Amino acid sequence: MKKTLLAIASISVAAFAYANTSSDSSALVSEQCKISAEAVSTLKGLRYGNTSIRKDVAGLINLNLKVQENKEAAQMTLNRMVDDQVNSASALEAKYCS
Repeated sequence: MKKTLLAIASISVAAFAYANTSSDSSALVSEQCKISAEAVSTLKGLRYGNTSIRKDVAGLINLNLKVQENKEAAQMTLNRMVDDQVNSASALEAKYCS
């Protein structure tokens, strides 16, 4: 349980740092992808269910990204990450954030 709280807290802090903009820069979208990959990897490692992972990480996406088009693209990428058999954050990042 402590690992779960620590993972969510550290991901939330990173996400909050990027949430204070009025529009989405390409750097912000890229960073959101990396945060999503880390979150998905961490939650998969903690044996969260796919539905819970989608819900939790989608909350981060909606909090960080302002432009609807970017939110939708990030959500589609999130779904692919969750469905992928890969569990490593770096592998997810390389596959989906490049």
